Amino acid sequence: MLNVKVLSGSMIAVLLAICSYLTLISTPGSTVAPGATNVLGEVANAAQKTPSANLTISDRTIGAAKVGMTLGQLKKALGSTAQFKVQSPFMVDFDAVAVSQSGKVQYRIIYAAGTKLKDTDVIELLMTENANYKTVQGVGPGMTLKQAEAIYGKATLSYNVDNEMREGVVFAKQPTRKIMFVPKVDGKQFAGVYGAGQGGFYQTNKYQTNALIKSVMVRK
Repeated sequence: MLNVKVLSGSMIAVLLAICSYLTLISTPGSTVAPGATNVLGEVANAAQKTPSANLTISDRTIGAAKVGMTLGQLKKALGSTAQFKVQSPFMVDFDAVAVSQSGKVQYRIIYAAGTKLKDTDVIELLMTENANYKTVQGVGPGMTLKQAEAIYGKATLSYNVDNEMREGVVFAKQPTRKIMFVPKVDGKQFAGVYGAGQGGFYQTNKYQTNALIKSVMVRK
């Protein structure tokens, strides 16, 4: 049986390292993702108004939440307008604090399973599945990968069997390397269409035509 203290102290660092690695994935030039034509039309369809500050995803923030601030500082900033609820377990190896306003989850603070996030603890990883939150360029949860490609360039999807087969997607021209996009397709395990992998690592530029951005994560 794994030592819980060892696991909880290391897993958040592992996920942050994975996020960092995914943003540096090279994009092979031999495979073209679907929907590469009519780029101007796709940009027009995907373009969104610049979100307000409290709904913006940046390389440090999701709305009022900022990596590097403490949980207590976020509670103070939001005041009585927000509710904080622990979700344990949230996903394999990780728990979360869901931050809700007006009865809807705005974003989550992700931390290692087996630990308790105290008010004095620093936020290291944020995640949102709320479609109201977008980057300055208008990319966020619920947008199709085809639309996101029109703004950020070619998508590269990948997963590793050693990381619970969690799938991620990065874009060739996304403006920051602190953001990780998580794709999804209803009814399928993966959004990407994969061929042979290498050492348990799989990567592709092909994806299901109905693939969406499920969530966006911001790391420290």
